[in-house]
Amino acid sequence: MKKLALALTLTAAVAMTPAAFAYEGGAVSNGGTISGTVKLDGAAAKPKKVEITKDKEVCGLKPHVDESLVVGSGNGVEYAIVTISDINKGAPLKPSKDVKFDQKGCDYLPHVLAFPAGSSIQILNSDGILHNIHTDSKTNTPVNMAQPKFKKVMNITVDKPELFKVNCDAHGWMHGWWYAAGNPYYAVTDDKGNFTIKDVPAGNYTVKVWQEKLAPAGSEPTQKVSVKAGATCTADFALKPKS
Repeated sequence: MKKLALALTLTAAVAMTPAAFAYEGGAVSNGGTISGTVKLDGAAAKPKKVEITKDKEVCGLKPHVDESLVVGSGNGVEYAIVTISDINKGAPLKPSKDVKFDQKGCDYLPHVLAFPAGSSIQILNSDGILHNIHTDSKTNTPVNMAQPKFKKVMNITVDKPELFKVNCDAHGWMHGWWYAAGNPYYAVTDDKGNFTIKDVPAGNYTVKVWQEKLAPAGSEPTQKVSVKAGATCTADFALKPKS
């Protein structure tokens, strides 16, 4: 099982890492918009409860559930990553120094974090207990750092485009995902499964959606779109439950 998990993680890094061609950023005149929804095509299973085995005085203050598939109203799928997989020129990629990833109530907030490659991530410890950030990154240097209660903020820079899992070695149920984007054309779906990607140069593109349970790396569905200047086109995805 460990070999299988490693293989899936390696596949994730390859499948969601932007193609080898260099991305060129510059001014976009009268760009278009891609919007749509990611929905579950079928009945949503009841989220599994997570057993709290440590630091119950903090972690046990609220119920915890498995967040690998979060389905909201209208069967909208939250925390799916939508990208344009074949764009090599457009708006500039602007790394940020203000990306926040919180450890609060012994959950990761947000569960899926997307940001431009080169950004500095502020890892917050709002719980006042010992946490540990452990990344499964392969393209970027892996991080395995304890964050004791007195260390309220740690900063990590993620230089290269990659999708990878983040775990807390101190609390085994805590995991999330980071997506360091190689271009600015990405979005994470909201609690209704909606997404919007703006300022896209006119042209024909492939839109791809990743979701850790329904559309993992290597099996992401794609859709062709035609973006026209100043206009909005739609890309809706329906993901079937895995048997």
